[in-house]
Amino acid sequence: MKTKLAIFALVLLLFGTVEAFAQPRTEVQNRAAARRLLGRHLFSLQWISWDYFGSANVTLRRGLYSIKGEQKGRGNTDFVTIIGEIETIKAREFTMNGTITTQVSHINNGEPCVREGTFTFRVTGTRKYWRLQEMQNPCDGVTDYVDIYFR
Repeated sequence: MKTKLAIFALVLLLFGTVEAFAQPRTEVQNRAAARRLLGRHLFSLQWISWDYFGSANVTLRRGLYSIKGEQKGRGNTDFVTIIGEIETIKAREFTMNGTITTQVSHINNGEPCVREGTFTFRVTGTRKYWRLQEMQNPCDGVTDYVDIYFR
């Protein structure tokens, strides 16, 4: 028993607190919004198609919400992908930390544009989707509408 306590004390000394080993968790400020976000959703970038949607799936594991999704163009190489961990869920918005990649033939010379960091998706007005608030494409001077639709 003394050995286990000594090891635990050494770990605390090296890392400061038990929280250093804690699994990251999503801060849920609104339970109804969290329920709405969980599951499979239609997913789109306006440059690809309003007729053929992709999908994004939000999962929950050990208190951490994650998102992964893709929309592909039909008959071309256009696509948008999203992957990340959701940091905060509020009534009308959520933030995620991760990567959003877009590739559209007539934007950025058809090359992929990779965005990494923290992003906000928000519902405005009576819309039935969350829209990426960092709309300015950093690789070209266009506005991207990346949307995740309610189920």
